[in-house]
Amino acid sequence: MNVAFIPVRGGSKSIPLKNIKPICGKPLVYWTVKAACGCRYIDTVYIATDSDKIKQTVESFKNGPESGLFSKAVVIGRSAESASDTASTESAMLEFAGNYDFDNIVLVQATSPLLSSGDLDRGFEAFNENGTDSVISVVRQKRFNWENDENGYAHPTNYDVFHRPRRQEFSGYLVENGAFYITSKADLIKAQNRVSGNIKAVEMNEDTFFEIDEPSDWLIIEALMKKNGCEGSFEIPEIKMFLTDCDGCLTDGGMYYSEHGDELKKFNTRDGMGFSFLRKEGIITGIITSESVDLNRRRAEKLKLDILESGCKDKVSAVKKICSEHNIDIGNVCYIGDDVNDVELLKLAGYGCAPADACSEARQAADYVTKAKGGEGVIREVVEQIMDGKLS
Repeated sequence: MNVAFIPVRGGSKSIPLKNIKPICGKPLVYWTVKAACGCRYIDTVYIATDSDKIKQTVESFKNGPESGLFSKAVVIGRSAESASDTASTESAMLEFAGNYDFDNIVLVQATSPLLSSGDLDRGFEAFNENGTDSVISVVRQKRFNWENDENGYAHPTNYDVFHRPRRQEFSGYLVENGAFYITSKADLIKAQNRVSGNIKAVEMNEDTFFEIDEPSDWLIIEALMKKNGCEGSFEIPEIKMFLTDCDGCLTDGGMYYSEHGDELKKFNTRDGMGFSFLRKEGIITGIITSESVDLNRRRAEKLKLDILESGCKDKVSAVKKICSEHNIDIGNVCYIGDDVNDVELLKLAGYGCAPADACSEARQAADYVTKAKGGEGVIREVVEQIMDGKLS
């Protein structure tokens, strides 16, 4: 079993209670917990804290409108000794290892809010390669380093001043960015350290070089997060068009065949009622799918949908064209998708939503992740979010 361990204490000196201070509209710890929960290789995400206030904040993620994103999260306590100013992170990890069963652990630092689920996925893929004992996250830097000798004269350490390389010709060097570290429980206990043995480095985006330790770091990282589209505070826009993928959203994504080779799909009747609510409000409805099968056409007709875009290979272009035809801004579109080919449209739509069992990339891109899995009433749940207060 793979677990994530996120230690967050309440006694930060440089920025009091920084782990729950809002950054881009959400508490700092929100971003790394969300990333860890979205990693396909992590089974449980443990947030260890000595603060009741931090515990309540993290619990609110699990019980709020984005609860589907945080189903893996578990808040646990930590001793005063492991949360003191002088305690090492390893002491908290070893305390955790003594009380919980797991095979492998990824230490995630809450001070790295630019961490993504994809970064952690790549970390575990490197860790699972033969011969690898530990993994660290790094950033590649292309700067020229110097140091002083015993006489006080400066000398370059990573290039020749008479043959200064161009940036594109300079491989640079790797810098530990502190975002995550992966090792096994056995090696953690044996080495008493977060990494040991044969260590692999996984490169992250250049922006993740920064960690939040001082108030000035906060300003830099918040600006970088906004540049990268990380905005936590979200208000559902006016929805004029409601579109969804089919398999994995309207269905459970399974492919069923009769003994005669007929393809079957299971749909949810509650979703049909959801579409009827939308029709009453005059909202245009439709299915956008890469498949071209008669089953989808018949279901669209049964639901009395306005649009069926089958065999769609470029969903963004298709939806832009549909919006133009109906004179609707894409910011007034709700789209539900569950896989990698939905990610760009989820980001572009005014309200992008993903089922609880969607791929990590789709969940990460979505504004809202449902509690329901595909085929279990996803559309109805999103409709209720949109129609809040209107449904009887």
